[in-house]
Order: sequence, then structure tokens, then C-alpha cells
Amino acid sequence: MKKIAKLLSLLAIGMMLMAGCGAAADEQASAKPVAVNVIALKGPTAMGMVDFMDKAETGAVTDNEYHFEIAAAADEVTPKLVQGQVDIAAVPANLASVLYNNTDGKVEVLAVNTLGVIYIVESGDTVSDISDLKGKTVYASGKGATPEYALNFILAQNGIDPEKDLTIEWKSEHAECLSALMVQENAIAMLPQPFVTTAQTKSEKIRVALDLTEEWDKLGVDSSLLTGVLVARKEFVESNPAAVEAFMEHYEASVTFVNENVEDAAALIEKYDIVPAAVAVRAVPDCNIVFITGDEMKQKLSGYLAVLLEQNPKAVGGKLPGDDFYGQTRAEDISR
Repeated sequence: MKKIAKLLSLLAIGMMLMAGCGAAADEQASAKPVAVNVIALKGPTAMGMVDFMDKAETGAVTDNEYHFEIAAAADEVTPKLVQGQVDIAAVPANLASVLYNNTDGKVEVLAVNTLGVIYIVESGDTVSDISDLKGKTVYASGKGATPEYALNFILAQNGIDPEKDLTIEWKSEHAECLSALMVQENAIAMLPQPFVTTAQTKSEKIRVALDLTEEWDKLGVDSSLLTGVLVARKEFVESNPAAVEAFMEHYEASVTFVNENVEDAAALIEKYDIVPAAVAVRAVPDCNIVFITGDEMKQKLSGYLAVLLEQNPKAVGGKLPGDDFYGQTRAEDISR
């Protein structure tokens, strides 16, 4: 009887194990690829994504169904994200805050993907320090937007009054600043990448005088000059944590590829009609393409948004986002 009881016990255990394996197999079989719709702004905020885009297009990445779109302007991105037509977007850092506030917290930031890309350039050799801008005329575009706020902050922190100590001549487009550089001797302009590289391809006289990202860092403040971030609809993140984790892994690998394989990346940047390869190969090293998540992301981004809020609350949507805005700080396991 004891032998029979032991045999029955072993059979029961075996059946339980088989049932468990069957359940796991069923669960694995039922896991289907998720459609992940992504949009990015044309420019540096999209450049770090090109290797990922190419791998998804050629079938090298197949864990989910990734659909990418490059937009020419921010107003193309906002409605698609708000209406749920896209799930993840690479957008200007301040726009992420505006989206959070305008949707009652339905958007969260996943990563910082681009630090500052703004430079002071000149067609002469008169500027080597921020203090050298005193008494000068600087051509710039971006009035009423982050370029103006960033420049004003850096100037003020260095004891320079933007309204009294220099003349900032605001232009409606970067191309107008470029024209001034081309026709005037010793002209000074504030330009972002890749326009800086475009300017240098047109004239050997044009040189980078100051990197505003470095000038910001010199201030020793608890923030950084930022350009772009990666945001997602909170509902999508919470409903598809595995898909978001996979996306973040692919995206981080893409950023690494772009920074370490500039020539190959430049070819992909041209392929996706962001900028010509000849411009990209020179611009990428100065575009500060990064992948920053977690506490470091929150520290850099929250400090940057606080600077913008002080200058113009509308720039961040009227108020600073809540802690739930910083998705990676709240849920580190999504990307790691």
C-alpha cells in the first residue's frame, strides 16, 4: 500500500509540473507583439533614433511592431500624442511639461535624449568668453522660446544684463542669422545644430565661439541645458510595460550606435531625411545626443524647467509637473 501511495504521489506531482509548464507555454504563446507608434521631431531629437528605425524597417528588430514618423514641427506631434495616435514621442523638453499640464498628467517623460545644441558662432575672432558679448550685437532666433530663455539665464548668471549690456537682434528664422554671418564681418549669432554645421560648410570664416551647454554647466547650478526628451502616454506605459522596456533597450542601443559610428549614422540620418549626411557627419558630435533616465534625468530636467518657469510660466504649461511626470524615477524597472 505504501508503494502504491508513493506512486500516486509522484504521479500527482508530475501532473502538477506538466500543468505548470503548460500554463507557462500558453502564456508565452499568447504574448503577441505590441504596436508601438513613435514620432520624432526632425533634427537632433530624432538623430539618436535612426539605427533603431533602420533595424525595425529591415526586420532586424521584431519583438514588437514599431512604426516611426518624422515630423517637421511640434504642432504636428502634439495632437497625435494627445489623441492617442502615437504612443511615444521625441519632443522639446519644455513641450513635454506643457503636454503633462494640458492633459492632467496623462503624459510622462521616459528619458532625456538631447542636451543643449545651442552655440554662439562668429565670422571673426572676438569672442572667447561669455563676458566678451558685452557691447556686441548678437543675431538670434527663438525669441519667446527656449533659446531666448537659455541665453538670458546664462547672461544673467554671469552678471550681464541681456537688455542693457548687449544688443540681441531677433530674427524669425535661423536662416536670417546665417545670412548676417555671411555678409557681415565679425558678425556674431546664436545658432543651434545642425545649422552651425550648415553655416560652416558655407564659409570657412565661421567658427564656434561658445557652447551654451558648457556655459550653463560652468554655473554650477543643479540643472542642465536641455533640448529634447522622450515622452509617452502614461496609459500606454502602464498597459504595455514589457513593450516599453524593449523600446527603451533598443533606443539606448541606437543612441550608442549613433555616437560611436558617426559616418554610418550620418548615412541613416540622410536616409530618413533629417539632414544631409555631409552635414550630419560633422554635426552629430556636437548635438549632445544622450540617453539619460532615472534620478539623473529628473535632476537635470526639473532644474531646467524651473529656470524656464521663472522666466515665462507659459513655457512649461503654467506650472512645474508633478513627480509622476518623471516616469523612470517612479518605475526604474521599465528601462532597466
